[in-house]
Amino acid sequence: MRLTGAEILIECLKEQGVDTIFGFPGGAVLNIYDALYKAKDEIRHILTSHEQGASHAADGYARATGKTGVCIATSGPGATNLVTGIATAYMDSVPMVAITGQVATSLLGKDSFQEVDITGITMPITKHNYIVKDVNKLADTVRDAFRIASSGRPGPVLIDICKDVTAAFAEYEPREPVMGEAVPLSVKESDLEEAAAAINSAKRPVILSGGGVSISGANRELQALAEKAGIPVSTTLMGLGSFPGDHRLFMGLVGMHGTRTSNTAVSEADLFIAIGARFSDRVISNVSRFAPNARIMHIDIDPAEIGKNITVHYPLVGNIKEILRLLAEKVEARRDTDWNRKIDEWKEQYPLRYEENGTLKPHYIVERLYEITKGEAIITTEVGQNQLWAAQYYKYSKPRQFISSGGLGTMGYGLGACIGAQIGRPDAKVINIAGDGSFRMNCTEIATAVEYKLPVVIAILNNSVLGMVRQWQQLFYGGRYSATTIDRGTDFVALAEAFGAVGIRVTKPEEVDAAFERALASKDRPVLIDFVIDKDEKVFPIVPPGAPIDELIEE
Repeated sequence: MRLTGAEILIECLKEQGVDTIFGFPGGAVLNIYDALYKAKDEIRHILTSHEQGASHAADGYARATGKTGVCIATSGPGATNLVTGIATAYMDSVPMVAITGQVATSLLGKDSFQEVDITGITMPITKHNYIVKDVNKLADTVRDAFRIASSGRPGPVLIDICKDVTAAFAEYEPREPVMGEAVPLSVKESDLEEAAAAINSAKRPVILSGGGVSISGANRELQALAEKAGIPVSTTLMGLGSFPGDHRLFMGLVGMHGTRTSNTAVSEADLFIAIGARFSDRVISNVSRFAPNARIMHIDIDPAEIGKNITVHYPLVGNIKEILRLLAEKVEARRDTDWNRKIDEWKEQYPLRYEENGTLKPHYIVERLYEITKGEAIITTEVGQNQLWAAQYYKYSKPRQFISSGGLGTMGYGLGACIGAQIGRPDAKVINIAGDGSFRMNCTEIATAVEYKLPVVIAILNNSVLGMVRQWQQLFYGGRYSATTIDRGTDFVALAEAFGAVGIRVTKPEEVDAAFERALASKDRPVLIDFVIDKDEKVFPIVPPGAPIDELIEE
């Protein structure tokens, strides 16, 4: 059949099973929006307040559902407003297709109105990107983009489409979507045997579970291996939920804000098994003193990660799910070893703790949220102290339950991601734990949540400062608080109500439960809770920059 480029694009999105697009229109995508209008009964368009909000919503949708998120923006500033969201998705391996409009092919390279080289700009932060100048190549480009975004190690792909291409006609033939190629088991049998022997002979093994375990759906295989071999488990920030947070073998986070149990266990381990993790600086800190007594086993889909940041003795590249299944068959069953008992002693001796002095504490707020939601909510976060309190004091039991910007650390991420997650998972309760600094950046997305009647909850841990930066200034910069006080008199409750949401303010511990219960009871309106906390609340433990991870500051 003969269709315009815009109509071909929409038909290809239907082929891929796309049911939701997050975006903001403009001149270069008018033809696309016209075609989208005609398909409104098949593809839902969510109009965000800002293109960055659209990119974060597509990201949150993808993380919550496992499907590829889609966002769209016009050329020039519309496209550049997606860049932070694309980079966020790239750093955390999130499948996303970003569609941007471009000036007509005849105007390319002439500094035309709203022209920008978005493919050049996003080349370092996409798995692949395209500029489409020929309508006859559009359909195959869209199909390739979705295949690349979701296959192997997932990530964002950008399609930049010239405006005249969206108006031109071409023949369109429907096709069944080509699924991403299955990740091959490229590991040799001898390598698996060697890895299993290393696990069987280890006296003090530790597993680090990263985001790749959740992405690959290998959480059950991980649990089976850990339980059979009796290996204690820690996670990275992105790995939260890949291993049950209330499991007897779970030790908590590792690294800069890891628990003392986790960091001590890694420092004394004789075998360190990293699965779907990339050994970021926030995990290993001082590389020369990380796991100094351990042989390193690294299981990952991406061969580029092996040996990138740390020397690896047992590299296992390929399908994480299958590798873990085969390893579990080969390892010896054991439990309640001296090492397990030592770990249990540390967990008893060094629990996460905070001072309870009758004031409103962020740790307490997150603990109460966990109890009231019975650990079943999807939690999104902004970035900073709020992110770490959410990571430490809510126990995540399943993958895709903790949604946060880990690699890029994007302030302003959480509300857009919360909206996308709620749209992707309407059956779930989605809560954004925010700091007031991050929340201000994209707070206009409350209007999006109101318009689409999303019952999201926004819990602002409001300390009137840029909390994590201030914490570093106090601990490592002699208390010189440069540009971190942001007490500007903003009334977040009034702001929420001005947008049409419900606003609640909490200043005392005894008000917390009632506020959460009221917010969670909302069916079709977002609720913002302004929790007023002290500006000097801190995230502990913390490893000073450059120190080994077992040298923690706990108070």
